[in-house]
Amino acid sequence: MRILMLAALFTFAACESVRAFCGFYVAQPGSTLFNEASKVVLARSGTRTAITMSSDVSGNPREFALVIPVPTTIQRDQVRVIQSATVEHLDEYTVPRLVEYYDPDPCPPPFDPRTRAFPMAVPAPSAMAARPGNALGVKVEAEYSVGEYDIQVLSAKDSGGLVAYLNSRNYRIPEGAGPVIGSYLRQHMQFFVARVNMARVATGPDRKTFLRPIQVEYESLKFMLPIRLGTVNAKGPQDMVVLTLTDRGRVETTNYQTRRMPTGTDVPLALKGDFASFYRAVFDRQVQDADGTAAFLEYAWDLGNCDPCSARPMSNDELRELGASWIANSRRPAFITRLHVRYDRDHFPEDLALQETGDRESYQARFVMHHTFDGPAACEAGRRYTASLPERFRREARNVLELTNWSYDDVRRRMEKAGQALP
Repeated sequence: MRILMLAALFTFAACESVRAFCGFYVAQPGSTLFNEASKVVLARSGTRTAITMSSDVSGNPREFALVIPVPTTIQRDQVRVIQSATVEHLDEYTVPRLVEYYDPDPCPPPFDPRTRAFPMAVPAPSAMAARPGNALGVKVEAEYSVGEYDIQVLSAKDSGGLVAYLNSRNYRIPEGAGPVIGSYLRQHMQFFVARVNMARVATGPDRKTFLRPIQVEYESLKFMLPIRLGTVNAKGPQDMVVLTLTDRGRVETTNYQTRRMPTGTDVPLALKGDFASFYRAVFDRQVQDADGTAAFLEYAWDLGNCDPCSARPMSNDELRELGASWIANSRRPAFITRLHVRYDRDHFPEDLALQETGDRESYQARFVMHHTFDGPAACEAGRRYTASLPERFRREARNVLELTNWSYDDVRRRMEKAGQALP
């Protein structure tokens, strides 16, 4: 049995933003459709996978639908809605991080608790009427509601009939999606359509719309995440964060490179207030160096501990909510892997094939800042320490230049503002 998921996200003119839904989003005609980043949680144990798709929708559009190909008819007890905060917590727990240390007094006494080095984690930036279905070769295999979602599971004889069926229900499928849909139909896949019923959606005081993440559970020998449909109407490359929970170890891609993001690199104090733009620049450079054909490991860790922790630890209840049902019956904690993929049609022509490894080695994308000692340093060791600082600043500047495409003048100006003037 196989499972193929579409990783395509479309936003709408009526929305300020829609992020992080692993699937094919459709809206009523008249809306402008384009792709943004997606965020997916996959909990995998044996042949069982629970996929959680999280969305952040702003504005008040009347209709949305998510279309996902599935290997068999998905029944109501295989679908759940969960709390958005749980997905956000896992995201915050695994984001690339900046840690800072304070240089100790280079002169005696050797230990002073007021100046003792200690790390501080800073998270990085770190979303149906008209013609009857049977006339189009479309059959409704199941129909039910879960939370704010009205769900249908559809089978179809061909992609043209399915596209016509959805279009006749006032949804517009992006141009060029038909051949990709057809490739899934030829594998005897059905389509899970989760249509959002806006009458049951929570709205905040600022009129922001909150869709709870939707989770689908299935059995499959294949561990994969299709992304091809996500390139159909994309305006350039898209970013997707794949967060996996397993009972064995780290997850990696098998049909693309899995590269590790840089870690442990010393960087200037100037980045403390602008770590988000720095990390984006680092990621851009890594994608460039890999010719746009790699998935990047940002975090891999046993969830029984963290060092440093960028958020409070995940509770067992939260992990089970995300689909890690084995937690209650296993002494081994869940293992989290965070993969970041920037994909487009030319560089990612195949769906993501994943494999669970037995590797439980800890890894995190982590960058380090060192605050200089600002007290008197009149001893010989203190004079050597002061004399060493210009070279340390130069080394930190070189690190930034090697990791990003920033210019030397830009880095120098940033460091000068932070009190780290380069010679």
